[in-house]
Amino acid sequence: MQPLEQRKILQQIPGQKGFSQRVKEKLRANDIEILQINLGHRCNLACKHCHVEAHPDSDQVMARKYLEKCLNILREYSIGTVDLTGGAPEMHPDLEWFIKAVSQLNRRLLVRTNLVVLLEEEYQHFPKLFADHKVEVVASLPAYRSAIVDRIRGNGVFDKSLKALKLLNDLGYGQENTGLIIDLVYNPAGSYLPGGQAALESEYKTHLKKAHDIVFNSLFTITNSPVGRFLEYLVRSDNYVDYMTELVDAYNEHALANVMCKSTLSIGWDGTLYDCDFNQMLKMPVDHGAPSHLSKFDFQALKSREIVVGNHCYCCTAGAGSSCQEAIDE
Repeated sequence: MQPLEQRKILQQIPGQKGFSQRVKEKLRANDIEILQINLGHRCNLACKHCHVEAHPDSDQVMARKYLEKCLNILREYSIGTVDLTGGAPEMHPDLEWFIKAVSQLNRRLLVRTNLVVLLEEEYQHFPKLFADHKVEVVASLPAYRSAIVDRIRGNGVFDKSLKALKLLNDLGYGQENTGLIIDLVYNPAGSYLPGGQAALESEYKTHLKKAHDIVFNSLFTITNSPVGRFLEYLVRSDNYVDYMTELVDAYNEHALANVMCKSTLSIGWDGTLYDCDFNQMLKMPVDHGAPSHLSKFDFQALKSREIVVGNHCYCCTAGAGSSCQEAIDE
């Protein structure tokens, strides 16, 4: 399903107000604290709920010139966090070089991983590289039971995920007094909102420790955005209207105050600038007078830009709210 078709579908929420009508005033950024860089859509998995629609044969991979531009921006401006995502970031040919370069700038550096890619021969060096450079690992694990994970990601993925987690634990990740942080990410397996983050984190920690002797630092609950393959699933299963209605009914004005687009700038694999990763997948770049490409980067204009919104934004303001790093109104 093409981005334009997705946007047309998302304009329709029968009997409900659109997000732009619900928000009392224009949503604006208040800084750029996080530079989120999508290294491309190449991934060794093709998960059913993937909003990026990543897959192994994707040729959408960020050029090195854009990574060099990101480094120049980080050298010039005090953006505290660099968040690397994909696809599978490990499959980018310049990831090792980029990690080493960013680590010299003394910034908080996150890499989002699906875990199983770390077991493939070509990428087995990354766990130690992450540890050597104090990279924070954000690992997707949509459930702590095999049946759910394998249904979403493919047969055997759960066991491989555990093996990768144990490998990271052995390097010190999640262990006390190591400074090596590993956080897990939970997405609901269906068309419903996630439960409370604190309670679910406790469940994950108890089960993974008892059943598999695995530890981690924090759990982030992320609401599935009606974008990409998940939107296709909602339409195909005739769940779209019910899911969007659930998001609208759960709208939380307090969560709106802390949505990630206010402090994050998302960079697409082709250098296009977006307010968030979801806008990126819908091809809705930065607008309202702010530059929309790395080649025209303007920190002052971008740090206070007006945010481009759509009805998919309800996913970040439903219930406790949702962001790439945690629930925002727990």
